[in-house]
Amino acid sequence: MPIITVKGLPAAATLKREGVAVWDVCPAGLRPLRVLFLNLMPQKEQTELDILRSLSHAALPVEVTPVKIAGQTYKTTPMEHMQAFYTDIEKLMGGTFDGLVVTGAPVEHLAFEDVRYWPQLCTIMDWARTHVRSTLYICWGAQAALYHHYGIPKYALPEKMFGIFPQRVLSAVPLFDGMERPFPMPNSRHTEVRVADFSAGADVQPVAVSDESGMGVAVGAGGREIYVAGHLEYEPATLEREYRRDVAKGLPIALPRHYYHGDDPAQGIDYSWQRACATFYANWVERYVAPQTASPSV
Repeated sequence: MPIITVKGLPAAATLKREGVAVWDVCPAGLRPLRVLFLNLMPQKEQTELDILRSLSHAALPVEVTPVKIAGQTYKTTPMEHMQAFYTDIEKLMGGTFDGLVVTGAPVEHLAFEDVRYWPQLCTIMDWARTHVRSTLYICWGAQAALYHHYGIPKYALPEKMFGIFPQRVLSAVPLFDGMERPFPMPNSRHTEVRVADFSAGADVQPVAVSDESGMGVAVGAGGREIYVAGHLEYEPATLEREYRRDVAKGLPIALPRHYYHGDDPAQGIDYSWQRACATFYANWVERYVAPQTASPSV
């Protein structure tokens, strides 16, 4: 089904070349699902492409509005791009929405309270609990929301969690309908949240974990909040670009695990998570973002 998004967004042209239906105007009589996209990643244009492509797998039309936190400046994305294609989320918080996507951010080394936009983000996360049917928090975004809503801390890792890791499903929630068991998921992070810090009986619980990468997916507030530790949305070459970037900077980095065929870069990338991404995002849109006769739950 089509993706509807702001006119002129560069990702739209790329997706059209890939055969995805992308509109900048919603036809009369069509009621798409309205999803806000709070993009905190440094390479914003790449993340726009990743998220829009992932959402396009749903069988329902989705209108995606890129949003930003008012008053922020950007080091890696031109302000002209942000001003042309992004709306201050504060201008939209008087309404209600079907979905919200909150990405990761390159601020893992900071305490949450030291992130410059932390107060505004907390306000957004609180607002989403009452004005958004389901919010998808990704990587650092998931860690931030788990800390804010439940006091679950993050911990520094001795080395970067970097590669494709199998996720073992603990609970047969609708998110995983039709997905392989276990399912592969890219991870690229220096911090983690721990399964042991989730309280039994709390309204947030892990629903997928990995013996290698730890907590993978959690569901909270009866499906209103989805927390994903990794990056199912990543395109095939993202981890390779990150690896080469870190090598060029002289940073300590190992080859991404379970990423290349035979763990050998010469054999090429194994895009093992492609089907998992498509199924996961379709399930989120169709079973959590779309109105249901009964709300999905853990």
